[in-house]
Amino acid sequence: RAEGVGPGVPGEVEMVKGQPFDVGPRYTQLQYIGEGAYGMVSSAYDHVRKTRVAIKKISPFEHQTYCQRTLREIQILLRFRHENVIGIRDILRASTLEAMRDVYIVQDLMETDLYKLLKSQQLSNDHICYFLYQILRGLKYIHSANVLHRDLKPSNLLINTTCDLKICDFGLARIADPEHDHTGFLTEYVATRWYRAPEIMLNSKGYTKSIDIWSVGCILAEMLSNRPIFPGKHYLDQLNHILALDLLDRMLTFNPNKRITVEEALAHPYLEQYYDPTDEPVAEEPFTFAMELDDLPKERLKELIFQETARFQPGALEAP
Repeated sequence: RAEGVGPGVPGEVEMVKGQPFDVGPRYTQLQYIGEGAYGMVSSAYDHVRKTRVAIKKISPFEHQTYCQRTLREIQILLRFRHENVIGIRDILRASTLEAMRDVYIVQDLMETDLYKLLKSQQLSNDHICYFLYQILRGLKYIHSANVLHRDLKPSNLLINTTCDLKICDFGLARIADPEHDHTGFLTEYVATRWYRAPEIMLNSKGYTKSIDIWSVGCILAEMLSNRPIFPGKHYLDQLNHILALDLLDRMLTFNPNKRITVEEALAHPYLEQYYDPTDEPVAEEPFTFAMELDDLPKERLKELIFQETARFQPGALEAP
């Protein structure tokens, strides 16, 4: 980015659906993609990397919950590096804490997500198998870092034209800590109920990584149920469907202690053609947060977001 230009600095600011996107001069040619509860997503041309990227504009500072989710997502994604987890390429914000109203998160542009894909077409068994493998490969890495995603659903699985899949939206993620009473999160947890494990709805205090496996089981069932359950074209295809249902049964096991783990799921016969333990990396070190964010006021959360994003400011050491 040119010296002195960026969010909070007057200049040419492109508008997207009436919203200013203060991301020039590095990012131009903005095109609207969609929006969520507290932000809009646009694609843009990155003049440094010479490619189009996705930019998420987040304006969270009025609400403690939005600040919390923004900080959690930034904290986690800046430390994660995996092919099946969306990364952060750049973060733009004002140069002072007082002037910071918005945060712009730059990520790889993915053409679609599994939710849109399932609405538009029926997936072949090959696609289902490959997508499931990538979900589990990403989840293995996430769980190895001691993180629970807690909001896995088709719209949080981004997909590009070459069928690469990346898990996104870590705003509800938590450190896996069976000792900590996580029930408080249900008040702020307004995400869809369809992919929620039974132990969460039963208000269990010590839930574990198995809640994410339940969600993956729901997603697998959705991919499979776009069509008849055993429409095998030939013996091998038929067998694949039966293996998929066996894996599904193990994921949707009511008792979380008996539910299949992500490592066991990757080794299941249904995924045999992709399974390669040497190419399913884990995190270098588990995640620890010095503090639970639930009790922090939004002013403190804003300061933490400001600190966490400092590495991307002009003049800072280049982000890795």
